[in-house]
Amino acid sequence: MSTTTQASQRIGALLDENSFVEIGAQITARSTDFNMKQTETPSDGVITGYGVIDGNLVYVYSQDASVLGGSVGEMHAKKIANLYDLAMKTGAPVIGLIDSAGLRLQEATDALNGFGEIYLKQTLASGVIPQITAVFGSCGGGLALIPAMTDFTFMEGSKAKLFVNAPNALEGNEISKCDSSSAKFQSEEAGLVDFVGDEATVLGQIRQLVSMLPANCEEDNSAVECTDDLNRACAELANCVGDTSIALSNIADNGIFVETKADYAKDMVTGFIKLNGATVGAVANRTEVYDEEGKVAEKFDAVLSARGAEKAADFINFCDAFSIPVLSLTNTTGFKATKCCEKKIAKAVAKLTYAFANATVPKVNVIIGKAFGSAYVAMNSKAIGADMTFAWSTAQIGMMDAKLAAKIICDKEGADAIDACAKEYAELQNNVVSAAKRGYVDTIIDAADTRKYVIGAFEMLYTKSEERPAKKHGTV
Repeated sequence: MSTTTQASQRIGALLDENSFVEIGAQITARSTDFNMKQTETPSDGVITGYGVIDGNLVYVYSQDASVLGGSVGEMHAKKIANLYDLAMKTGAPVIGLIDSAGLRLQEATDALNGFGEIYLKQTLASGVIPQITAVFGSCGGGLALIPAMTDFTFMEGSKAKLFVNAPNALEGNEISKCDSSSAKFQSEEAGLVDFVGDEATVLGQIRQLVSMLPANCEEDNSAVECTDDLNRACAELANCVGDTSIALSNIADNGIFVETKADYAKDMVTGFIKLNGATVGAVANRTEVYDEEGKVAEKFDAVLSARGAEKAADFINFCDAFSIPVLSLTNTTGFKATKCCEKKIAKAVAKLTYAFANATVPKVNVIIGKAFGSAYVAMNSKAIGADMTFAWSTAQIGMMDAKLAAKIICDKEGADAIDACAKEYAELQNNVVSAAKRGYVDTIIDAADTRKYVIGAFEMLYTKSEERPAKKHGTV
């Protein structure tokens, strides 16, 4: 590597030892305006090249803040664009390590055009190769679009800044009130950032994520030999209905679950597991979050929220683009009922429904708790295209809670009549056996056997092929 800057050190820590090959090390800025001719711009502020992670080819660019603040100029942008061209030709992921003052003011329209060139390459690569960004320093203004257009975004927890408008530029705000550029805000409130940690942790997390992902939309190099028992019973799984991130870890090979956007919309869990060595995307409703001591730290109603639905829809679209099968764990009774949520809930759940229905990858649903009303239909139900639906023997499936239904059916009747009606409604309509008799559930299983059944279903669906009506693309 031509330099030993922080930018190059990050690449060295990310990739397999001694695997990095730099491209374009001699490139410098062409602009001579504002005395730029006298300014040294080694590699024009960005180190680009390729290497391997666990033996798998990846392309990497790392911005060098020691060169004009890592600002993006014409040649800087061209180096990144050229890297994308190579990645698309060879079908390998692109990883961007961001640490930049933003647009290079001295280069004005040339720098602006450079931003546009990067955006175009990202757009063309979307759904073809995985794109990952990690923000280690500043990432502001138009540069913030780059992580927003990639598939996964990592952020260093203390020094990194990610923003379109700086916190002090927001009307009625200043940074001591709300640091909208912080990793905390971008991961918890904006939902733009998937993973937060210190620099070493972030680089390790990128390596783990890459090992879960296919190289491109046509070639899956992510499958590994499974060293876990395929028929392993998960005795504690029935106790994990509330915190499904724990449930997914139980089901997964060797207990490994790579959760995405863990700090955002915690009522919906998304992430990757391996089942029999193959990567599976997981989506699950959640009503509880447990802390490290095993105590309940947060509780949610068993409902779909606008944020949770959007989070899941984006994740499902990624999985479908890269032919990653989808597993869902369903436990929902309706929709979140707040004024704030009502503004977005219909559109958000429509996106979730569309994402599940539109995906042609193998889709398996496990109903682990209550599955009531339209919210249940949206959560990968048989009706919108789930290939296999399992239900725990303790699950409930139906229009609504039996007691509520009885109050509507037996309106103006006494309490005894309502109780009798509720009991009858539960037996006839909310019973999991009743749903199975109608074909809405394929198999009723014990919770402990979930891993075995899900692995078997995905093996059976391995050769699935499903056509969709000819069109350019949908519009939901």
